[in-house]
Amino acid sequence: MVFYNVVNNNGAGGEAMLLSLPLAPLRRRNGLLLLVIAVFVPCSILVLISGPDLSQEQALVQRLAELQAKLQHLDSMHRARQEEVHVLSQHLGTLLAADGGNSSALYLPLSPEVRVLLRNLTGLRSGDSTHLLRLPSVYHFLPHLLENPSSLRPAYCLSRGRTGVSVVLGIPTVKREVQSYLLATLQNLVDSMTEEEAADSLIVIFIAEVDQEYVLQVAKQIEYQFSEQVESGLIEVISPPASYYPDMENLRETLGDPPERVRWRTKQNLDFAFLMMYSQPKATFYVQLEDDILAKKNFISTMKNYALQKISEKSPWFVLEFCQLGFIGKMFKCVELPWLVQFFLMFYNDKPVDWLLDHLIHTKICSLDKDSKHCKKAKSQLWIHYKPSLFQHIGTHSSLKGKVQKLKDKQFGKVALFFPHKNPDASVESAIKHYKQYSLARAYLGETFFWGLLPQPGDHLVFRFTTPVLIKHYLFRSGNAEHPSDRFYNTSVEVLPESSHTSLSRVDYNATSDGYVIVGKFDTMGVAEGTVDSQLGPIRVLRLSVHSESDNWAILSEININVS
Repeated sequence: MVFYNVVNNNGAGGEAMLLSLPLAPLRRRNGLLLLVIAVFVPCSILVLISGPDLSQEQALVQRLAELQAKLQHLDSMHRARQEEVHVLSQHLGTLLAADGGNSSALYLPLSPEVRVLLRNLTGLRSGDSTHLLRLPSVYHFLPHLLENPSSLRPAYCLSRGRTGVSVVLGIPTVKREVQSYLLATLQNLVDSMTEEEAADSLIVIFIAEVDQEYVLQVAKQIEYQFSEQVESGLIEVISPPASYYPDMENLRETLGDPPERVRWRTKQNLDFAFLMMYSQPKATFYVQLEDDILAKKNFISTMKNYALQKISEKSPWFVLEFCQLGFIGKMFKCVELPWLVQFFLMFYNDKPVDWLLDHLIHTKICSLDKDSKHCKKAKSQLWIHYKPSLFQHIGTHSSLKGKVQKLKDKQFGKVALFFPHKNPDASVESAIKHYKQYSLARAYLGETFFWGLLPQPGDHLVFRFTTPVLIKHYLFRSGNAEHPSDRFYNTSVEVLPESSHTSLSRVDYNATSDGYVIVGKFDTMGVAEGTVDSQLGPIRVLRLSVHSESDNWAILSEININVS
């Protein structure tokens, strides 16, 4: 197209000039023209069709944002070390100034060079009586901490020392009177991470109790159930010393709340502050969670990528919200956690933790001479909501006695409450009464889950096969996302072989008095999974036998009997 226009723009004179050229040079020019057209036009069309590949550029932008965030974190750690050196130099200067910098036992053994260095470091001069200014610290807001030097040190710490990760998840937990969701929450978080996410994350469980017997009990449960994650450094467990808390019976009553509620929200503020102070140097981003939540798959990558995107866009965000409820799923830059901790410590006795976060954002961005509409718009720049939500609240019993919490995040979407499978033909029966339409027969067919009322010792769930089958593998999962504690505890899996002449001496199994062979049991997470030895031959009946009383109802959310 370009060459055609150039030739025609020459006019008649140009045409005469072309005609007067020798034939060979003209052929060479035409050949070159054809070659250029043959190469240039297809390449141009290919470029126009395919367009630029932005994937590498986007990856580079994200990597730069990640390096920027990590650099900010390292800079904050460097400032913290500088502050420590500065404080030490002040203390040292005070010691040297105590006897005029002359012949104290501390000063005499030092060489003249070191003496000069100390004088320069501390700012001490002969006759200098200048009083150093001191900024407020945690001891100004919690003066009782001065009574015990270990007040800001965990009373219990189970850790492999993992640091330098991208995301640290802070999960406070307390003793609940009705039921605990902690282990189910941990299992869900671990299951929702990829190996890469788990290697770049840290979960800190803060057992906010001073009863060391209870702390050790919960810690041992976590260490037993998640031994692999504890050993790798993914999961840490800490608890506070009793001296960390002020006199909780002598708090100011604020907001017109009863004393019990004032104590509850005051302790929650102090718990969050302790957990944040501990977690702050360990990662680039901090995410506040609770011990009764459900997470979506790959939630770590989703949160991290969204945060890096906002950083690359030069967004001035202070909090990214990945769940609309309470303080669940709130992400902060670790370098900015000191702002939040300071605010919590200043007003820990005055208002709930989520109110304080809102007030901090309001103070940072809202103008007194503008209306609430302008303030709301300005706050949205610092407090950014991500949709759809990545976390759902599953607990119903609050840590505050008597409080029932049924709020759900509607943006989270539907949660799978059961997992259907095609099982061999069988008749099923149980003495455990089912709730509404949640029968064992429908659960076996994969239509819903089984929900039974308070299993008792001696109760059975019986699956009688129409034709005896060789069972290769079985899986029974109890509890579900909405009711994680409705599980089968102390319950065994038993099978009845077709042939009564099966020699059990060849296999190391325990047998019941009525001829059933025990092949497995439910673990602490409410799951029974295993195989059936082929030497037992075809199986006529499989049953689940309950051996102890349960405080909760029981759910079977998955029944999977895999046969040959």
